[in-house]
Amino acid sequence: MDLTSYAELAVLLVNRGDELRGLTELRELLDETGRRESAARVTRRDLDALRELREELAGVFQAAAEGDEDDVVERLNGLLVRHPVHPQISGHDGQRWHMHLTEGGRVADALAVGSVMGLASVVTGLGVDRLGICQASPCRNAYLDTSSNRSRRYCSERCASRANVAAYRARKRGA
Repeated sequence: MDLTSYAELAVLLVNRGDELRGLTELRELLDETGRRESAARVTRRDLDALRELREELAGVFQAAAEGDEDDVVERLNGLLVRHPVHPQISGHDGQRWHMHLTEGGRVADALAVGSVMGLASVVTGLGVDRLGICQASPCRNAYLDTSSNRSRRYCSERCASRANVAAYRARKRGA
């Protein structure tokens, strides 16, 4: 089971949560991430629950960016208690049989369980320092560092380029 893809879902929820103004935007996000069946059955309650989850996940990334491992673990453990894992074999959207962390309940339940378990797996397997907040100003997007040398500091190439250009210009002005 690829739990990294679940952790990447957590990053998407944090970074695009402000864009989730209605069911249309949530359905688009779910379609984009290959969750077409979930997109078809999402409700207003799911949207509200995911907005709340977004804030909690953002707190996990903020604590990680501040280097507060104990807070990250405490937050994730609290989320794991509230969103218990129920593994099931699933087949959907033309895919072969594969593992899902939950299939029962609301769409938001499945996304919460996956996101939280994915982040917990990254933290326990790779370390808290693999979760971060983009260092490009004014961006505050979350990111997941899957690089081999733990060197990621930006959420995207766009932010990395913008930060590098700004640093270059600052050096030129100071010279």
